[in-house]
Amino acid sequence: MNIKLHQKKIFFASDFHLGAPDDASSKIREDKIIKWLDSIQNEAAAIFLVGDIFDFWFEYDKVIPKGFIRFLGKIAQLRERDIPIFFFNGNHDLWMDDYFTKELGIPVFDHPIEVLVENKKFLIGHGDGLGPGDRQYKVLKKIFTNPVCQWFFKWLHPDLGIRLAQKWSKSSRITSLQNNENDFKGEDEWIWAYCKQVEKNQHFDFYIFGHRHLPLDLPVGNSSRYLNLGEWVNQFTYGVFDGEEFEIKKFEN
Repeated sequence: MNIKLHQKKIFFASDFHLGAPDDASSKIREDKIIKWLDSIQNEAAAIFLVGDIFDFWFEYDKVIPKGFIRFLGKIAQLRERDIPIFFFNGNHDLWMDDYFTKELGIPVFDHPIEVLVENKKFLIGHGDGLGPGDRQYKVLKKIFTNPVCQWFFKWLHPDLGIRLAQKWSKSSRITSLQNNENDFKGEDEWIWAYCKQVEKNQHFDFYIFGHRHLPLDLPVGNSSRYLNLGEWVNQFTYGVFDGEEFEIKKFEN
């Protein structure tokens, strides 16, 4: 994929976790996300939404989760302005299928992708399941992404299936906080380790990921950077690339 800026910028955000921890706080966050999208729409050459946009999402054949209508309406409006938007599955919204692609013209990726922007090479993905460690989650991800398991799950009534999944999502987040998973781990940062391993075989100028809920800017080799986009439950951080420099910023409005 090759993107030309034409004197504009590319914006990146992840981990909105819309729906968490409850409807009231999620709607406040949704309004803030829409204000951010409003603020960037005139200078956006493209927008990358890099996973865990929803705290839970499962597409049945004829049903999608209730809610998020303001957000969905806003990204539909941006697409009508011909602003490219790219979605990535995260570990909380693994089960996106073709709804966004068919209804909104937004491609959805379930793996890191290579993007060329003004001769700068990017590797972009959510980040879950990459690098060493986290074996328990990697096993769970294989189960959750197994087509047979998904086929069985979709035959649960949506009221039951979505309620069960939301309960699991909330317990997963609580466990993460109890284990201090959002603390900086130094050399044990597994996505950073993954980036350094990739760089040994193929050069990228920028490695852009989410998932860790930490805004990070770390060196990879001699001339590359790993940037984590942080999250929007507490930090409201995002990335912006102007053709030369990549910055992690905080939306203050």
